[in-house]
Amino acid sequence: MSESKLLRGTFVLTLGTYISRILGMIYLFPFAALVGDVGGALFGYGYNQYAIYLSIATMGVPMAVSRFVSKYNALGDYYTSRRMFRAGIKMMFITGLVTFAFLYIMAPFLAKATLGNQELNNSLADVTMVIRMVSVALIIVPMMSIIRGFFQGHQSMGPTSVSQVVEQLARVVFLLVSTYIVMRVFHGSMALAVGFATFGAFIGALAGLAVLFWYWKKRKPHLDKLLAQSVEPAQMTTMQMFKELFSYAGPFVFIGLAIPLYQYIDQFTFNKAMVAAGQADKAEYMYGIIQSWVPKLIMIPVSLATAFGLTLVPTITSSYASGQYDLLKKQIDQTYQTIMFLVLPAVVGLIVLAYPAYNFLFTGSKDGGFVLMMYAPVALLFSYFTVNAAILQGINKQKYAVISLIVGLIVKMSTNSLFIMWLGGTGSIVSTALGYVISIVYTSAMIQNNAEYKATVFWKRTVLMFAFAALMGLAVWIVEFLLSFAVNYEDGRIAAGIITIAGAVVGLAVYGILTYRTGLLEKVMGSRIVGVIQRRLLRKKVSKAS
Repeated sequence: MSESKLLRGTFVLTLGTYISRILGMIYLFPFAALVGDVGGALFGYGYNQYAIYLSIATMGVPMAVSRFVSKYNALGDYYTSRRMFRAGIKMMFITGLVTFAFLYIMAPFLAKATLGNQELNNSLADVTMVIRMVSVALIIVPMMSIIRGFFQGHQSMGPTSVSQVVEQLARVVFLLVSTYIVMRVFHGSMALAVGFATFGAFIGALAGLAVLFWYWKKRKPHLDKLLAQSVEPAQMTTMQMFKELFSYAGPFVFIGLAIPLYQYIDQFTFNKAMVAAGQADKAEYMYGIIQSWVPKLIMIPVSLATAFGLTLVPTITSSYASGQYDLLKKQIDQTYQTIMFLVLPAVVGLIVLAYPAYNFLFTGSKDGGFVLMMYAPVALLFSYFTVNAAILQGINKQKYAVISLIVGLIVKMSTNSLFIMWLGGTGSIVSTALGYVISIVYTSAMIQNNAEYKATVFWKRTVLMFAFAALMGLAVWIVEFLLSFAVNYEDGRIAAGIITIAGAVVGLAVYGILTYRTGLLEKVMGSRIVGVIQRRLLRKKVSKAS
């Protein structure tokens, strides 16, 4: 496969993923306005269950199928690739059906545990209904994901990218339209509206599956030609084939479950702890903010930074396999610096602009602003855990990533209720942060031991990044303070938006100028980005002179 085709495929897949994520974030703002924080809590109850059971249903198989198909295609054994595809479709249909049936049957018991064995703002019947509505998607999504893995194994990223966007678009349109119709046209209950919103996962899956079937019909003649050219197939039983497949799948699925597992612990302990703390009236209101709205904002810088950082992981794998340990250390250092360079200013900006930003994007709430301010630093922890896990996989030490996640989850389970009773709803954020800190300390030590990596350069540059981020934060605070004489973020979304956008623009400009002028931008992000900036500045000078 040519390098240009590989880069094009990577770009197409990345673009599709980001469009899908953007759609998955934008819909929250009108949806939050329609259903409120309690509705957000109800929505989270259903989707947290769905995320966990979807991971159980797929078991990391789609990524593993991509690797399996790619391996046997490289050997010219297209027959074994097709055989795995057929067997995988059957397996995903069965596991999807089983997990759907289990989640549907268990919904009343899960709802009871979620509400802390009592009725809150949302009733037991409401939570049961929402979990059952979202569970239907489990019948289709696992099959869809394995078809994507098959196409990716053939180095065809278009089907995955297009189907992801269509799936998300169909889900979001159905979610918003159905919610609006139920609540504003028929004046139905908020619970029914949220139920239809979660059912959007099934509608989106149908749309995505239709796209994949269209691609399959279009590509089948070419795939059949490859099948006809196949070399003598590997002599493998179906059991041996699946054994190899699951050897690829294991670590990936567990690490990918990190954030959903932390949220799952909150789902079964948060309300109970809030009731015990005498805050039953605020339990679901705070749960909606902490679990449904704020995490979406936090994941914006996390997704961007980890995308940049993880592009270096394949080169880390190559360096480790070839014994180029000096290069390996430099690549790990570059990955860490990239994460800090991109996420730290976003964290500082979210902390300073927490109240106007939350009021701008969601309904006005001082609790929401405070939660966003508390949650923002956790973005760094999410990023570094993800990258550490990927680096350990790259140097074939993924077992340490799994161990670290287990330890972190034990810490979360042990401290979550205690911190919530002590600190209120934000105690769950502190508990999550503590679990991630312990996981990161452990994985960092394992990387240091197994890759002989020293973080001296990273920490030196991190000090400089903290200094620049602090200056940026001060500039943003001054903008917010000066604007407060003219507008107040509590006056409505327009006022909050003016403050948020002005602060963000000034913050980006200050951080960008400081890092560019001192050479930090070039050291961390490379000369190519600096070259692009210099060419644009030169064009502006030329256009002004002319």
